[in-house]
Amino acid sequence: MDIGKLNKLGKAIDEIEEGQTMSVTEAIEDDQLLLYLGLTNDANPLYIQHDYTQKTVYKQPIVPSVLLIGIVTSTVSKHFPGPGSHIVNFSVNFVEPVYHYETLTFLFEVIKVDKHKDVVTLSVEAMNTENKRVLDAVVMVQPPTLHEEESEENNE
Repeated sequence: MDIGKLNKLGKAIDEIEEGQTMSVTEAIEDDQLLLYLGLTNDANPLYIQHDYTQKTVYKQPIVPSVLLIGIVTSTVSKHFPGPGSHIVNFSVNFVEPVYHYETLTFLFEVIKVDKHKDVVTLSVEAMNTENKRVLDAVVMVQPPTLHEEESEENNE
């Protein structure tokens, strides 16, 4: 990656309309879980120990909530609105537990475009393969914008 090179920006606020949608499907695999546990030093037995979880209401290890938030934030950064976006507010409700090896579909929808505040509000819903809702979120995002001087240089 060339650090001096200007990477492609995601959608500017003028390119985003209420009602736009996007979906992303993610399979939760061991490598993601192990990376999360290693990076955070989170030793909660609920996330990894089968013996422990059999004594709980979950009966098997569950996926850490922060890992699910990471899927949402990385989708905002990579795709919707895309590179250069900045999350300014995040509200999430974990409706059902997510278990290891589940595949989830995240549906993103633009529910508000506030050009005055330069913020787009997204509704996010995640469903598992049994069509059970596992996550609801509302995410407020500042879409990418270039500083005026940068913008003029790129137009030359």
